[in-house]
Amino acid sequence: MAEKAENIIELKHITKVYSDNGFKAVDDFNLEVKRGEFVTFLGPSGCGKTTTLRMIAGFELPSSGEILLDGRDIAHLPANKRPINTVFQRYALFPHMNIYENIAFGLKLKKLPKEEIRKKVKHVLAMVDLEGFEDRKIATLSGGQQQRIAIARALVNEPEILMLDEPLGALDLKMRKEMQLELKNMHDQLGITFIYVTHDQEEALTMSDKIVVLSEGKIQQIGTPEDIYNEPKNAFVADFIGESNIFKGIMTGHMKVRFCGGEFTGMDDVPEGTLVDVVVRPEDVIITAPQDGTVAGVVTSVIFKGMHYEVAVESGKYEIIIRTTKCYAVGDEVGICLEPDGIHVMLAEDHTTSFVTTINSDYTLDFNGKVIRCDLTKVVPKSKMKDNALIDENGETVDISKLKVQVSIQPDDIEMSDEAEAGLVSGEIINLIYKGDHYSYVVRTEYGYDLIVDDEYLWNMNDKVSLVMPEDKMKFQLKK
Repeated sequence: MAEKAENIIELKHITKVYSDNGFKAVDDFNLEVKRGEFVTFLGPSGCGKTTTLRMIAGFELPSSGEILLDGRDIAHLPANKRPINTVFQRYALFPHMNIYENIAFGLKLKKLPKEEIRKKVKHVLAMVDLEGFEDRKIATLSGGQQQRIAIARALVNEPEILMLDEPLGALDLKMRKEMQLELKNMHDQLGITFIYVTHDQEEALTMSDKIVVLSEGKIQQIGTPEDIYNEPKNAFVADFIGESNIFKGIMTGHMKVRFCGGEFTGMDDVPEGTLVDVVVRPEDVIITAPQDGTVAGVVTSVIFKGMHYEVAVESGKYEIIIRTTKCYAVGDEVGICLEPDGIHVMLAEDHTTSFVTTINSDYTLDFNGKVIRCDLTKVVPKSKMKDNALIDENGETVDISKLKVQVSIQPDDIEMSDEAEAGLVSGEIINLIYKGDHYSYVVRTEYGYDLIVDDEYLWNMNDKVSLVMPEDKMKFQLKK
């Protein structure tokens, strides 16, 4: 007998396009799943994870590509012919049957002998820790118990692959955490392949051997939980997996990177002058006395989270979220340091310039004493102007002192001028890269942070420039 291949499932260039509206739910999906592996599809709603699961299970057909099971293409094989069972968030148990009948349902369809069915049902009930529950009605069970019955019903068919689509989504937090551990233990005991779908990052990190991060139908990164958390491939992954501080930066030397108004030593060897996204996890930020920090700032918020405090520090126009066991007070002046291994550098994908502003009493935005005009009724949800006041849906005046607005503008929408007062902010060109049809400049502003500006004309290094940012090119949104 030939030895089974190491990969039980292979997806090759799987694409799913819905013919009724042309929507591409899954785009060129490639994945290898090893026998006995616990693989999790992770991503926000609408990213294509459930569609991919349904194609593996046979409930959806791919528009193109191959789904190989032990090397054989099963992309067009009916679901009931595949050695795969699926557990959904809605348990789909039969309410008119007792627990024994629910679990035995699939075995009876296979016309197995009664005694064999009884042994198998008893075995899986022990596995999910519900021995002696055979005669109970479904309506008498808690959510967690119903989920275990749904899993037992899938396991009793002895599938080679168990698919789980948001199976813990309907449970409360405590029950969900207990079931996470139980499922992981079950996987270890059974040794069968689990393919799991969730939007819960902690769930994925806790349970998986391999995580597949998805966004808009495309794979963003595949790796172990440690890889995904510690070495995110792009800003989406970094932002989606756990909390992250993500800053625009520039490499200033060998393993030297400037961001957040300071220069830090990292561990990523990226060429000098490269524009980068820098990821810093909140737990990696070290708070010091102001004079001892690489940058200094002021505490603007402190939230107690049980095991730690979440502290927000504003440094210039940057906000840094820090996780610490020490309590600080709003208004405290602090310094911020980072160890090299706490800095993760990625090549920048998006050079959008963003900054945070406060709101003036006349409903304009304040940027270091200069005014930006915008329509706040399009920024503050369900608000409108009445008698020269911004009011909410209840007719109450909006307290603008508690709001901040994030302003974004694209690099090619910023104009450079040599007239000092022409722009919103002024600075000095510290780097330039020729991009074929334009130059990409890094301008260090008078406030110590770096902006990216695209211009077809050649300026010189160290030129003093003023940055004109047209209001009609700006995008505005409330700062969370």
